Amino acid sequence: MDDAAFDAFYNTCVRRLVSQLFLMIGDLAEAEDCVQEAFVKAWLHRGKLDGNENPQAWVRKVAWRNAVSRWRRSSATLRAYRRHGVAADAGEPQLENTELTDALRALPLDQRRAVVLHYLCDLSVAAIAIETGAKPGTVRVRLSRGRAALAQQLGKQVDTDLTAAQFQSSAGHFGRVEGGSS
Repeated sequence: MDDAAFDAFYNTCVRRLVSQLFLMIGDLAEAEDCVQEAFVKAWLHRGKLDGNENPQAWVRKVAWRNAVSRWRRSSATLRAYRRHGVAADAGEPQLENTELTDALRALPLDQRRAVVLHYLCDLSVAAIAIETGAKPGTVRVRLSRGRAALAQQLGKQVDTDLTAAQFQSSAGHFGRVEGGSS
């Protein structure tokens, strides 16, 4: 299915599918979201839709499955809420937390991810390499550059031997992920 054919298919079916799913699940916003997600999947698999006798039925089935998945996630969230109650208020961010957050945001995404995984999640270089799909040497370079950029942005002398404890104390109440698995 080429772009023009897919556009025509979308324009022909989207309202009908949203209406049908709305009648099935009873929530218009949820139906719109689920159908939109289904059309994204259809776009990604539009080659398969060429051979499909009824692509509208395929999109409807995917939209229904999206709705069921969302319902299951929300049910699990509700069960957790009932079991554990409302989370304690974390309070206002401390000044150094705000500064650290701003400094982290200024880092390139790969460096930021490596720094957070290493210092807050307490993952080793090898574990970060596996999780990010980068080579260990690349992770070490990202950590080194990230530490240097953070030190400069936070107005501290560049110290490439920044320890996890120093980083975590700067992070304040953001907290560590125990166990190092993410």
